[in-house]
Amino acid sequence: MKHLLQHWVTRQAETRPEAVALVMGVDSLRYGQLETLSNQLAHLLNRAGCRKGDRVCFLMPKSFAAIVSVIGILKAGCIHVPLDPTSPPLRMRKIIESCENRWLLAAGPVASSLSNLLEDSLASRISVGWLEREKPRATSFRIEWSLEDVLLAETTQPSVDASTTDPAHILFTSGSTGVPKGVVITHSNVSHFVEWSVRHFGIDSSDRLSGHTPLHFDLSTFDVFGTFAAGAELHMLPQDTALSPLKLAEFVRTSRLTQWFSVPSVLNYMAKSDVLRSHDFPALKRVLWCGEVLPTPALIYWMRRLPHVRFTNLYGPTEATIASSFYDVPECPVDEKAPIPIGLACDGEELLILDQNLQPVSPGEVGDLYISGAGLSPGYWHDPERTAAVFLPDPRHSTANNRIYRSGDLARRGDDGMIYFVGRQDAQIKSRGYRIELGEIEAALSSLPCLEESAAIAIETSGFEGWLICCAYVVQPGSQCAPSGLRKDLAKHLPSYMIPSRWMEHQALPKNANGKIDRPKLKELFLKAETFSRAELCRSSENAPSVEQFR
Repeated sequence: MKHLLQHWVTRQAETRPEAVALVMGVDSLRYGQLETLSNQLAHLLNRAGCRKGDRVCFLMPKSFAAIVSVIGILKAGCIHVPLDPTSPPLRMRKIIESCENRWLLAAGPVASSLSNLLEDSLASRISVGWLEREKPRATSFRIEWSLEDVLLAETTQPSVDASTTDPAHILFTSGSTGVPKGVVITHSNVSHFVEWSVRHFGIDSSDRLSGHTPLHFDLSTFDVFGTFAAGAELHMLPQDTALSPLKLAEFVRTSRLTQWFSVPSVLNYMAKSDVLRSHDFPALKRVLWCGEVLPTPALIYWMRRLPHVRFTNLYGPTEATIASSFYDVPECPVDEKAPIPIGLACDGEELLILDQNLQPVSPGEVGDLYISGAGLSPGYWHDPERTAAVFLPDPRHSTANNRIYRSGDLARRGDDGMIYFVGRQDAQIKSRGYRIELGEIEAALSSLPCLEESAAIAIETSGFEGWLICCAYVVQPGSQCAPSGLRKDLAKHLPSYMIPSRWMEHQALPKNANGKIDRPKLKELFLKAETFSRAELCRSSENAPSVEQFR
């Protein structure tokens, strides 16, 4: 039976109101409290004019208030849209304008960002609900109500006519045109995966799950609703813990986590920092990862130190809701160079490896990876052209309801029957679990007036980021711009994880026979610079490029 996502909280509150739902530091929130607060927020939103299908953005760090916002927005019959507090205001503004929302919920140290964000006509259109008792002072935006008002609202569950096929949230990912694209995810998309995963992993009310990934990242959907479906505890990582290997390891120990779910770069980073002890984390039962490739040596490190833990590789793009396939690692790999499969499709999902004519390729042959099944998003928000380009009619069926999603990944089926990820067929990379379109970086670069020409190149690395993002550029005649200034200007348009870390100035970018930028040549130049120079600034002859590294 498919559920509206908020019903899992209600069910736990009705049967186990005193059970702990959320933990952050020494503080906790019980299911009964979460139910009451989210009901009150929903009533306030409905009284403010929010109706079924309205989009409500929220901007706040990971916190109790953020989870109450997610559940309250859903109970109001609306679609929640998480904003990344670390993103530059210009990027957030594009998302808000795309959503055409009238309400924005906020809390925490975001007043300055909101002041920069809500300017001109946007400020007059957007009303802010502040989910703290004290309102920030001297803001340029208007605050309609605060947490005090929420606590005075009705505590009963609001009555909303909603369906499992309704959108639950919109997650905005990097877009190749420079405009983030919003992936629409329905209640049934999420509930299908959550119900499968709770069964497959045996998650129950005794479990303590990690809340590591930020709420604008699709993996957090499983953290939150997988926890609530099972009546378990969600232990949310403080911001200062998220990128410290030692603090992460201590968090797993002291929280007595039974399930740890993160992007592979975090597991790799912890392995390289050697923070695990032999037979560490005695309460831990499962380690899950998704979002990018986990290096096999890192997996070997974890499995040798935690022989009591079950390890699972999950695969799936945002457009297919969290994950579409899984691989339960049966034993510790022996060969460090052996790839880890992405495995087999989850129940209700199907992975297809097809050629250019949408015909199946032979076992062992590399082809384009397509996905079908219950997890497929309806498409991109208000973007039928992009939707039609990647959500295609299933060539095996004649009805319009059967679709396949072109993932942009390359894959092959091994002799063992498992599916193996081979690489990307376009200019998209994943770094620290974030999906990054190099085209969005190039669009931001093209907006800088001091640049005549520029290109973004990615080089795979064994480091924490997984990829080095490099920028080759030509300065406008008469202009002066150093990489430090370019980084500062780009930070107004892009989040920090999308800003290039290697820079190379050219008199003219190399071109191929078609007159297009010769990207393989640029990649070769960056690889040479990376190999032969570790200085911060290297300059050679008049016609050769210069490269700057940031340590």
